[in-house]
Order: sequence, then C-alpha cells, then structure tokens
Amino acid sequence: MSNVKRQMPKPSDFAELLSFKKPELNGTKRRLAAALTIEDLRRIAKRRTPRAAFDYTDGAADGELSLARARQAFEDVEFHPSILRDVSKVDTSTTVFGGPSALPFGIAPTGFTRLMHTEGEIAGAGAAAAAGIPFTLSTLGTTSIEDVKAANPLGRNWFQLYVMRQREISFGLVERAAKAGFDTLFFTVDTPVAGARLRDKRNGFSIPPQLTARTIVNAIPRPWWWWDFLTTPKLEFASLSSTGGTVGELLNSAMDPTISFDDLDVIRSIWPGKLVVKGVQNVEDSRRLADLGVDGIVLSNHGGRQLDRAPVPFHLLPSVVREVGADVEVVVDTGIMNGADVVASIALGAKFTLIGRAYLYGLMAGGRAGVDRTIQILTDQVIRTMQLLQVSEVAELTPAHVTQLHRLGRFEAPAEDLPR
Repeated sequence: MSNVKRQMPKPSDFAELLSFKKPELNGTKRRLAAALTIEDLRRIAKRRTPRAAFDYTDGAADGELSLARARQAFEDVEFHPSILRDVSKVDTSTTVFGGPSALPFGIAPTGFTRLMHTEGEIAGAGAAAAAGIPFTLSTLGTTSIEDVKAANPLGRNWFQLYVMRQREISFGLVERAAKAGFDTLFFTVDTPVAGARLRDKRNGFSIPPQLTARTIVNAIPRPWWWWDFLTTPKLEFASLSSTGGTVGELLNSAMDPTISFDDLDVIRSIWPGKLVVKGVQNVEDSRRLADLGVDGIVLSNHGGRQLDRAPVPFHLLPSVVREVGADVEVVVDTGIMNGADVVASIALGAKFTLIGRAYLYGLMAGGRAGVDRTIQILTDQVIRTMQLLQVSEVAELTPAHVTQLHRLGRFEAPAEDLPR
C-alpha cells in the first residue's frame, strides 16, 4: 500500500498549470514557427508548391544516388567533444575570399528561383543581408544582377558564371557583376551538358510552366502559388533572352561542351575580384587549379544534379585540404541540411560552406520569412553543435573533432584483371 498522502486538488492548483499562448492568426508565421528543422521546411514546401516546381528543387539526376550519398555522408559523422571549456559565448563569424561572414555558410547559386516562390532571389539576398552572410546569384537566376545588388546593397554578393556558347553573353555578365560591386566570381566547370533530371521529364516541367491538364489538377489545392505567379512580373533571366522547353533543353542549348582552361584564363583577365572554380571533384584538378593561382575552389557535384554516382564532396574534403589547403580556400556544398553538417565541414578543413536546397525549402515554405527561418534554424544548430563540442570560435574546430564513418568501401580490381 502506498504511503503517499493524497488530497483533492484545488482550483488554484490547476491555474498554476494552465498556460495558453496567444494564437497566431497569420498562417505563414504559424507554419514557420512550428518548423524546427530544414526537413520540416521541406514538408511545408512540398504542400504549398506545385509538384513540378517542387520536384525541380528537390530532385537530382538519374537515380539520385549522388544526392542520397552526400546526405548520408553527413549523417555518418561522429563528433568528438572536448570537456570543461567555457562556451557561454560562441563566435560563428569567419572570413572567406577576402571578406567577412557572420556565419560559416552562405547561400549557393540556384537557377529559376522565382519559380519556387515569386520573391525569388530578392528574398534570398535580403535574408543574407540581414544575417550578414554572402548571397550568390546564378547565371540562370531570375533576378538581374542590379536588382540583387539593390536588395543587398551593403552585403557581400557573389556571381556564379556558366561559360556559354555565346561567349559575349558570359563576358557581359562578368562585366555587369564587377560594375555592380560583386566581389567573388564562381567559374562553374561541372555543366558541359545538362544532367538527366528525370523528375522534370516525367512532370513535363518547362520554363515557363505550361498549363496542362496535369498541372491544373495539381494546382487546385495550391491556388496561391499560381496567383502569385500570374500576378507578378514576368520571369526574367540573368542571361537568357528567350525561354521555352525543359530545363535540360535550355541548358544544352546555352552551355558549351568545349569549355577549357583557356576560358578560365580569359575570365581571369576580365574579372577584378576573387576567382573561384566551382564543381571540382578530385584531388588532381584541385592541385592544378591551386598551381594556376585561383583564389578558391568549391568541392561540389552540383547538388547531385549533373553526374550521378559522382564523388561525395564531403568525403573528398580532407584529401583536397591536405593537398591544397595552404594555397587556396576550399568550400564545400551538396547535401547540407543541418548546422551540424556545416560544423563538420569546417572541422575537416573547409573554409566555408554553401546551402542550396535548404534555402529553397525555406523560400517555398514562406518567401522571405521562410529564408530567414532557414538561416535561423541552421544558425541555432551551428551554435548548439559548437557548444556541445565545447569550442567557442570557428577557428577552434579541427579534424580531431570529427570522424567520417564510411558505409561505402572502395573495391580495387587486382592488376591482372584490369584492361590492357
């Protein structure tokens, strides 16, 4: 028999336990406040965005193995915390490509961004400005160089360049970005042709979206997206004067498979700022670029959207940093969905990281407010991970804090089995 003394509760006892929050009547604010992770934002984005536009963002090439492996690589991280360190204050600031960033991540270049949400790159640039982080505009962005500068007049703007068949278009964009005060250029080298974006083909996704029977049915529960799309200014691209067709068709018509190191030399001669090569996927190319004197490289497989079964950038990171880290700054992207992914990358030698899909999930979930929420979620995760590792500054992160666990081993064929 229990010896606990019981008594009838008093009304005042209940009053102490009752706590009601003021209801949030704004649906967007309510949804974003309830999102605690980037995956939460992804689920909201999927509900609120037509399938074709969501799948363009969410999908990758062929079997989407590169993307899945990149994300798995970050999940297969083991952290090694220190103890008894003062982490009451954490400094997340860093420097990259000659300038400051309040956080060790920035916004990656994304194409056709206003298709995800009509605020597009303006929302991204504005949120980046508020957070004190760099924003990168894609050659295939849907907002002009000048308008991005207006949205982020005092912050750091970067420009991602595709070298196209019509070289004068690419050169003109370089000159416009320099004139607008963009300080860093990403020379992108992993897109000689378009990857096989199978979701886009199956959805009949085109630029601009076409009103077919299938898209109309899919739009019925999402009338707000179509209302925004149809009542806001027509999509304008940073480089393409005409559109029409699938994303793959547009890329193949614009990109030049003959791109070479000679093009890198030409761009270097006309670009006054920091020159970074994006889309590097092996140690040998990293060394060659370092020897050529570029300011940085971005280890990236284009978010898994080009060559499927490509190397995992996070796996490549330690080897590349050992080879060239003293000569160039190494940045990593693809698969980052948590602030812990950012911390792990910095610990293994990355100078900086870039977020693409994570930013777009926030954009689709709630426009500018959604991008702000993405940055806040990642910021909180970065700070908490640093505190639990017991490091108070980004510079204190070292390879000793991280082990990469590998699910996929490498099979090396015996020499006698190799073709001759």
